[in-house]
Amino acid sequence: MMTLKRRRKEYKTDYKKRFALLKSGLPRIIFRKTNRYLIAQYVKSKEAQDAIVLGIDSKELLKYGWPEKESIKSIPASYLTGYLFGKKILLEKLEGSPESSFEEKSILDFGMARALHKTKVYAFIKGLIDSGIKIECAKENFPDESRIKGEHLKNKISFDEIKSKIDSLSKIEPNEKQNRTNK
Repeated sequence: MMTLKRRRKEYKTDYKKRFALLKSGLPRIIFRKTNRYLIAQYVKSKEAQDAIVLGIDSKELLKYGWPEKESIKSIPASYLTGYLFGKKILLEKLEGSPESSFEEKSILDFGMARALHKTKVYAFIKGLIDSGIKIECAKENFPDESRIKGEHLKNKISFDEIKSKIDSLSKIEPNEKQNRTNK
């Protein structure tokens, strides 16, 4: 009988899956769910050492007009987190940073989360795809458009307004970065 490793016992790491991901040598887009937030990270690994190149969580949606009383773990929040993360990945590529160049393929890593169809995981993927990142995924796995826009929620959110703010601010951010480096 084999003794389980501590992180496997705590239901945090699937070592067989991790080994396969590391063996590929490709960067990973990581999606994690916590009790309060959704976390997205762009990670490159070298000799089993992970280096986080870019990371955000769903709390950043509050800056773009997400209502404070509404859950930032819902399906619309998951979609918008994926959309914002995809825009930031593409923005880093426009900056010409060699670390975040997105010419190479990347792998989606959900860790120990179950990827059931029409859930937050697939809403996140749809957000990435809609932002311009090329990922292959079957369309029938995505949640309905009405659920992505939050029409099922008790308190309605201004989904289109938040999405347009993400689009407009992602166009402004390169100039802000240049201003910061010039100071």
